[in-house]
Amino acid sequence: MERLTEFIRRKAGRNLISLETVDSTNTLAMELGEKDAIHGTVVIADSQKKGKGRLGRVWVSPPSVNIYMSVILRPVMKLTDGTLLTIMAAVACCRALRDATGLQVTIKWPNDLMVADKKLGGILTETKSRGERIVFAVIGTGININSGRKDFPPDVRETATSVKIETSEEYSRAVLIAGILDKMEYWYGILFEKGRKPVLQEWRNLTSTLGRDVKVTVGEKTFVGIAEDVDDEGMLLLNLHTGGVRRIAAGDLTVLR
Repeated sequence: MERLTEFIRRKAGRNLISLETVDSTNTLAMELGEKDAIHGTVVIADSQKKGKGRLGRVWVSPPSVNIYMSVILRPVMKLTDGTLLTIMAAVACCRALRDATGLQVTIKWPNDLMVADKKLGGILTETKSRGERIVFAVIGTGININSGRKDFPPDVRETATSVKIETSEEYSRAVLIAGILDKMEYWYGILFEKGRKPVLQEWRNLTSTLGRDVKVTVGEKTFVGIAEDVDDEGMLLLNLHTGGVRRIAAGDLTVLR
């Protein structure tokens, strides 16, 4: 990406792989992780042929307009704490976008970046583990920056948005990527130097999920209730309408009202 290295201020992104097109930045980053790519390696593509979303979905990735990026991390942490990496990345992306654009970007559990209840971007975390420990993790980020309505598939045009749609301005992807990497390194440092509590608290400050009536689909099961909080592992605590509290590690969440 043009002039990106000029804007990078921290270590993250110094080992940068920038490509015109790939099947998926996450797929390539996972392959590089297996080949001992160093912590902080960043894979960026101008477009993706088979962009990955959560739950096996495709992330539509037109060229030259948006951010498609994956970061390789080598945290010293248990596999059960892996959700905290998604929490950390969501906080970093949300803060970076707010600072750069002035938009009130929020986080929808577990991994969506939202503006006025429309999806601006998403985060996909994949890990390689050995026993109960994470060997490396890949944080994939897809964010709609300069795409227009016509760039979205018809079935998501009413629920998706971009920075350009919301602000009527085009933004430099290089500047935004550098800002995201800067925040990601900062919040990653907070997570491992000060612990999970400040990261989780910042997530609570930025979320648009808590306190709302939601439906969460987990496999073939559906749970409905009030999104009460996240626990110390980043799992959603759902106060069920049928009574009791359900602890949910991952699922497809829909805000009902």
